[in-house]
Parts: sequence; C-alpha cells; structure tokens
Amino acid sequence: MKNFLAVDTSGNHLSVVACKDGKTHSVFLPDCAMKHAVSIMPAIEECLQKADMRLAECDFFAAVVGAGSFTGIRIGISAVKGFCLAFDKPALPVTSFDVIAYNEEKGKILTLVDALHDSYYVCGYEDGKVVLPPAYLSEEETLAFAEKGYTMSAFTELPIAEKAAVKTIDPCLGLERAVKRLAEENAFGELTALYVRKSSAELNMEKTV
Repeated sequence: MKNFLAVDTSGNHLSVVACKDGKTHSVFLPDCAMKHAVSIMPAIEECLQKADMRLAECDFFAAVVGAGSFTGIRIGISAVKGFCLAFDKPALPVTSFDVIAYNEEKGKILTLVDALHDSYYVCGYEDGKVVLPPAYLSEEETLAFAEKGYTMSAFTELPIAEKAAVKTIDPCLGLERAVKRLAEENAFGELTALYVRKSSAELNMEKTV
C-alpha cells in the first residue's frame, strides 16, 4: 500500500486523510466554511502526527477538485500542488462525487452536492462506475433520478431530503476509499478544478456584456 496524504476542502467541512504502511488516520472539521485557508495546514500537521509520517514519505498527494465551493477547491488544490512540486511526487485528482460514491460503492448511487437555490451538482454511479457525468440539475430533475431507482447520497442533510430519502456519508471514509480506488486505477494527473457550472461572478459578468 502506497503512502499518501489527501485533502478535501470542497465543502463546509475539511477532511484530511493520511495513509502510512496501510494504516489510515484522519482529521475532520465539520464546520469549516470560509476557514479553509487558516485551518488546512494545522489539520494536515495534526493528521501527519497521528500517522507518524512526514510529507517526504508520501508516494503521492491527493486533493478533491470539485464540485463544491469555488474558493475552498482552490485552497485545497494549491496546497497539494505545492507538496507535489516540493517533493516531486504525482498528484491524484478526486471529485467530491467520488468521495460520496465510494463511501458505499455497490448499487445505483446519485451523488449530490448542494448548488443552492433548489439546485444540485449531481453525478450518477453504478457499482462504482460513473454512468451519469457531472451535471447541474434542478430539484425536480434530481428527484426524477431517485424515481429511477437511484439511492441519493450527500455529505450532509440537504433541503431535497424533505421530498426523498438522502443518505449522509462519512467524508473521511469516502475520501480514503476514493483515493485508494483511483490510485489502483492509476488515475494520476493534473489537479484542475471541476466546475460543473460557471461561478456567480462569471454569470454576472456575462449579463453585463
């Protein structure tokens, strides 16, 4: 088993997972909205201490690239890119959808990330494989997939749960499983933010043009 450090700053939470010699350790901050920049390095240091591991011992570094908070995603990617450059190690991009789906890989799973205004970023999986590419859907469109036999899963409780069951997952467990699965598939590559739709600033800019 390769040693690695993985971070997820894509949502309100902050997850850090370190794996050394097959043993995994994690740090989880449930309410980290707007605090990722000041919280990420202390959380990484705490996780490395738990694992009794140095950054130089990592075989690769992983970061969640989205969908999610535009600012949070950039913070996580920047930190991991710095580690990869400093220690000349490969990067592993992981989507927030992977983290949710790999918490429980079997069956038809529709992974949800809150996009606000009764809309969701979604991605569909069947037995761990993507069958519905990332999309930006309305609540009504999202509910239609639940009616097709998909189990809806998310990091936290969502407004749509008032109309259909949504399973909440363990962010650290999902991150660990997603990283291990993707590493086995040799899915290493560039850390590029996954923006399923344009940011509010971009949309507002287009309206003024």
